[in-house]
Amino acid sequence: MTIETAIERLRKTLGPAIDTSDANRRLHGQNESYFPEILPNGVASPASTAEVAEIVRICADEACPIVPWGTGTSLEGNALAVRGGLTLDLSRMNKVLEVVPDDMIAVVQPGVTREALNTELRATGLFFPVDPGANASLGGMAATRASGTTAVRYGTMRENVLALEAVLADGRIVRTGSRAPKSAAGYDLTKLLVGSEGTLGILTELTLRLRGQPEAISAARAPFPTVGAAVDAVIQIIQMGIAVARIELVDRVAIDAFNRHFKTDMPLRPHLFLEFQGSPAGVAEQAETVREISAEHGAAAFDWATDAEERRALWKMRHNGFYAMKALFPGWGAVTTDVCVPISRLAEALATAEQDILASGLVGPIVGHVGDGNYHAALMVEPGNETQLATAKAVAARMAEKAIALGGTVTGEHGIGMGKMAYMAAEHGPGWQVMAELKRALDPGNILNPGKVVDLN
Repeated sequence: MTIETAIERLRKTLGPAIDTSDANRRLHGQNESYFPEILPNGVASPASTAEVAEIVRICADEACPIVPWGTGTSLEGNALAVRGGLTLDLSRMNKVLEVVPDDMIAVVQPGVTREALNTELRATGLFFPVDPGANASLGGMAATRASGTTAVRYGTMRENVLALEAVLADGRIVRTGSRAPKSAAGYDLTKLLVGSEGTLGILTELTLRLRGQPEAISAARAPFPTVGAAVDAVIQIIQMGIAVARIELVDRVAIDAFNRHFKTDMPLRPHLFLEFQGSPAGVAEQAETVREISAEHGAAAFDWATDAEERRALWKMRHNGFYAMKALFPGWGAVTTDVCVPISRLAEALATAEQDILASGLVGPIVGHVGDGNYHAALMVEPGNETQLATAKAVAARMAEKAIALGGTVTGEHGIGMGKMAYMAAEHGPGWQVMAELKRALDPGNILNPGKVVDLN
């Protein structure tokens, strides 16, 4: 039983859908973070669930690891073939299979991207709300339980995947969940597979919850004297139950990066970027209340994005913030953090992070989906500078440990991958071993994305 034998058997079965060229292996050995290039032995590009099942059966027979791949935008090495084997590129499975406007659902294959789905939905008056920024595949978003800027109002992938189809480690095809708005029928296998990062099954179809296009949308940005003042405003906004659609923190260093990269001239202060959705009257009332709260906490202005083009420009900056930061240091990598804490502890967590980054001597812009307690730092690291990399990892570790101590989590949306494995025991205690037991039960050969999420050694 070998990886090479598995690839040869698959080549006979699937022909050109199996590729071992250096160029394709390198494409699937890269990542958006600081992890080194890790090449798979080959790349499979199935076009159907049946082909996925056949690939899995042969790989299980030959003990060949399989690593699902969407668009490669993950930040924790989630899609790297750390133990070799086959990368399973699902981008050919990119069809919107069904849209049911009356039930407000869509059924899609895993390779459909969120932007492609929303383009398909334009004529229906509906949209899919989960927005991680990157134009990620919906299968990858489900696998990592992604969220993003709109989670404060619409929830994460956990709340927006109603049902799915998956191929298990022995090649069985299973369907979980239903199209009903709720169910109490047995174990919730849908929620088990959403967020499992391809370690328990390969997602081949998703049934997604859609939302109605809002009648009115307005956006604004507000500069604050300090990060603490901005966070205090966020806490008051959330505790008052104001239904903001997006509320994003961008610190001074990140604002500087935005100004340089996007040729803007925003004040070099921490900012909140906000969006309001609903009826015209509701949007106006929410926005005015938030403006008053912001002023109470020292906001120097409340600048409106008054038309669709201005709103798109605002959110383009935020969505591409990671790349704006990297553009300040061409060729450098970034150790990214992704902690999430209770709203009541957000100010303390961010203050500690700011102080630690400053003391470290690193450049580390902070941005965050602070409406749900989730924030990120991009700790910039020069290639080959091992001292700098060690310092960045130490800062990230302290942020993770602080989040756990405050009752939070080491990852709000990026997942565990290989980058957050070291914190799982501290966050989950014996529960992490229960996860390993589930992995062994569903994947006894440990072929599905091995080396991620759980430790079976």
